[in-house]
Amino acid sequence: MDDMRNKIICRYSDERALYAAYMPFISDGGLFITTADEYELGSDIVMRLQLLDEPEVLEVEGKVIWITPKGAQGGRPSGVGIQLQGKNKRYVRNKIETYLTGMLNSNQPTDTI
Repeated sequence: MDDMRNKIICRYSDERALYAAYMPFISDGGLFITTADEYELGSDIVMRLQLLDEPEVLEVEGKVIWITPKGAQGGRPSGVGIQLQGKNKRYVRNKIETYLTGMLNSNQPTDTI
């Protein structure tokens, strides 16, 4: 992967946090990353993800497709939505959706909608 890309490290310690961040409505899946750092739409990202208690750190490429600024309506946290891309996108999406089985159709609020 290109070393010129922005890098983000995320750890989701439980299903509730992962559910709040996951964006299944994005083609190929996406994650909302709560951050005060500023990114531009279309920026390429490399994410290193640790899901729940797994020792494995997943690395996946992504693109910034959503920005929630500081002070957003509804008390939403500031951050960026990253669309999963690259060769690991399906593996990462499947792993996330396996953890969230039964929660994906929930009406619980998320960090995005």
